[in-house]
Amino acid sequence: MNDPDRPATAGRTRLAAGVRAALLPGRDEPAVTLLPAHPALRIPILLVLTVMALGFTAGAIAISVTQYRLNAQLAWPLGALQAMPLLFAARWPLAAWRFAAAGLLLTVVVRHGEGFMPWPVTAILALIVILFFVGVGAARQTTVGVGAVTIAGVLAPAVLYGMPGWFGMILAGLAAVALTFGDAVGGRHSAVEELRWREEQHQRDLARQAVLEERARIARELHDVVAHHMSVIAMQAEAAPYKIPELPDAARQTFEVVRDAAREALTETRRVVGLLRADDEGAERAPQPGLERLDDLVGAARRSGLSVASAVVGMPRPLHAGVDLSAYRIVQESLSNAARYAPGSRVHVEVRYGAEELTVSVTDDGARSTPEESHGGGHGLVGMRERVAMLDGSLEAGPREGAGWAVVAALPYGDPD
Repeated sequence: MNDPDRPATAGRTRLAAGVRAALLPGRDEPAVTLLPAHPALRIPILLVLTVMALGFTAGAIAISVTQYRLNAQLAWPLGALQAMPLLFAARWPLAAWRFAAAGLLLTVVVRHGEGFMPWPVTAILALIVILFFVGVGAARQTTVGVGAVTIAGVLAPAVLYGMPGWFGMILAGLAAVALTFGDAVGGRHSAVEELRWREEQHQRDLARQAVLEERARIARELHDVVAHHMSVIAMQAEAAPYKIPELPDAARQTFEVVRDAAREALTETRRVVGLLRADDEGAERAPQPGLERLDDLVGAARRSGLSVASAVVGMPRPLHAGVDLSAYRIVQESLSNAARYAPGSRVHVEVRYGAEELTVSVTDDGARSTPEESHGGGHGLVGMRERVAMLDGSLEAGPREGAGWAVVAALPYGDPD
């Protein structure tokens, strides 16, 4: 059964908690930064706040001495207490409000209700600015507590001491408007920061997803290569006894062990990689390509509008299947990125057979942004990095001096097939 008094009780509880947070400094009360991070915006705003704080303080002291006939020994500390906290309101808004509110309340007591309003107008202006910073930086519950204390603890005593009630209501309205406006600005800032954080998280998730998808694609490709070699091993081990009629029994048993081990490894490989293919009906089934198809890649790139020149430097040599496949994919991804980000550019592809490693470089002269995805079936730079890391190689990708983009991959040789 619902309690009709529960909402009112909850509201009073929140108000009490907000008042406590406003009045009592907490050890975990955070300092906030309500100014722009860029120095070109931050420094001018700090200068403006400093000038305002000094001006409001000087005005509060001068008005108290010249118009309110307050003793200078009291006017100086009271004026400083009322307006000087504006100096640090952008960093510690609640602390600034506590000092300003204390100065305003002490002024009410000191003046004993003399005059229309106990405070200089500059002190009220400083309070409004400080309340705005409180609304921006403090939690909404604390902001409500600050408003309640300002009205009940500062403005109400002034009314009791003789300030007109209608004027007290005007000041209370100004305080409420300053807090509300600050809360709206702070809420928008928080929403923008939350949106920015979620966008960064989304980009990180996409990057992780791209890495996982590329690793699965590499695993499928390598499965085809490994499965071919394991099948050859199994068939050769099974055929050996028929090719060598007088094969000793010990050797025959060894070939049987090799055959069974190759078949078991092949079965397990197909089972594991089959999980990767389960959700990918379009997985590649054709034999995996290598650098022998480099001319096909260059021809396709030319048909897409690129001006491509290719060169093979050094003496070609047999390559490990993983190196051959990875080199082909890196060239494919690089040409795909060039076609997407720098259409119509001139591209140079070089395959260099060194003494210890194969170096693949693809450079273009087109103006472009950082490539992220490609049309070559992979994930652009993500896929290249995964392939190079798998082979313990190195990859350099980035803009060239002047214009263009360069991708250079160094792939250590494996055992030849």
